[in-house]
Amino acid sequence: MASWRTGPPAVTPVVCVHGAGVSSRPLLPLVERLGESVETWTVDLPGFGRSPRPAEPLGLTALGDALADWLEAVELPPVCLLGSSFGCQVATDVAVRHPGRVRSLVLVGPTIDPMGRTWPRTTVRWLRNAVRESPRMVPLNLADYRDCGTRRVLFTFGESLRDRMEDRLPAVTVPTLVVRGERDALVPRPWAEEVTRLVPRARLATVPDSPHTVPFRAPEALAALVTEFVRQDADASG
Repeated sequence: MASWRTGPPAVTPVVCVHGAGVSSRPLLPLVERLGESVETWTVDLPGFGRSPRPAEPLGLTALGDALADWLEAVELPPVCLLGSSFGCQVATDVAVRHPGRVRSLVLVGPTIDPMGRTWPRTTVRWLRNAVRESPRMVPLNLADYRDCGTRRVLFTFGESLRDRMEDRLPAVTVPTLVVRGERDALVPRPWAEEVTRLVPRARLATVPDSPHTVPFRAPEALAALVTEFVRQDADASG
């Protein structure tokens, strides 16, 4: 699995997990900013970006297992897993099934709420959000979809729709920061609030004037939130 690292060594490294069909490319502005103050990694899950492609697309739990295996192979201490979009679903899966690998969670634009769990509704939301994103996202996404392949892209989006993340959120035991862009058309505010309510130790933060891809659109604001969250967790743990 391809990965990138920046920043000074930290007791709790931050590991960023990308969304469905894309790679770590949209996360790199955030990784650069976070690396100014904390050890930060981002990784391409199997089949995405620069990582090898399995013969068959991997489901959510297989992606979670691959990420947990990577965390062990790199010999990282328990990390702060930062999921973006579908990455939130992978991150929560790892936190519940591999709790020894995760110290805390940051869920940025967590998908998908029960009211939007159909292809038509999700497509409409995606289109509404797309016009709010930076035009610089277009070539990145097209390159990622090309590298990934249509079959794997559609399968992963299907996994996102099939997954009932709300059923495992109460089992998340680590401190969690839920982040939503103020103008996110994919993640309605009531769903972000519900995610925060379902996780026993969670709080919600909103990034002003940002659509769904907060790590790309507002990396400075998000980096400040994550840095503060990681430091507060470290202070609380002594």
